[in-house]
Amino acid sequence: MGCGGGPAANAAVTISRLGFRSAFAGYLGQDIHGHAHHQEFLCEGVDTRFLVRGEAPTPVSVVLVKPDGSRSLVCYKGETQALAESDVDFSGLQATVLLFDGHEPALSHGLLGQSAPKVLDAGSLHAGTESLMFHVDYLVGSEKFARQWLGEDDPERAVRLLSERSPAVVITLGERGLIWRKAGESGHLPAFSVSSVDSTGAGDAFHGAFAAALSAGMAWPEILRFASAAGAACCEVLGARPGLPNSADIARLMNG
Repeated sequence: MGCGGGPAANAAVTISRLGFRSAFAGYLGQDIHGHAHHQEFLCEGVDTRFLVRGEAPTPVSVVLVKPDGSRSLVCYKGETQALAESDVDFSGLQATVLLFDGHEPALSHGLLGQSAPKVLDAGSLHAGTESLMFHVDYLVGSEKFARQWLGEDDPERAVRLLSERSPAVVITLGERGLIWRKAGESGHLPAFSVSSVDSTGAGDAFHGAFAAALSAGMAWPEILRFASAAGAACCEVLGARPGLPNSADIARLMNG
């Protein structure tokens, strides 16, 4: 099954499927993979004004899905380099929420001056997420990210320490739900119960729904439930992009 992917790209598609306006800023090559992904964006209603096309190849990944729905990834980026801040003209951009995934750090840093709330999808600790993690309003990371940053497997301690430098921290724990700290308060939210077929893209769906809910002005507990339902719904379908939910998918879980 071949389709477009990537954390920010999948989040943009999720936001669009949920009935919100979304745009993607990043790079696609002038190759078969880039053309296919660009066409998917157009079909999904994602704004591509901030998309850069070039001769360097489009990064690709192969996802191996295991019988229990978990997965392993093999990624190839080749010599394709991250974009420079000057490569995209953001003048006239009026975003209500900005979601970063750390893979285009220069573009992201160029947007930190915007007044819109900023969310970081910290799937793992790398140069991009490390440079952005304490410059956003919402640090939403994976258990893997928390373990890598802390140097030990203790997500509760990681959340506590991260919250000393970040206004709001969420760590997703897969089927164990999530933990969070914000404005001196903390909590745990259990995961929605689903029959998991493929967990690929669940985090991307979570982050996209989180950004959409934030844009809609939902209260904090509802933002977390809405995003959690989106991640869970994605696990019910084989493939990340096919599994990204719409509003009916989320409502089914939240009202079930």
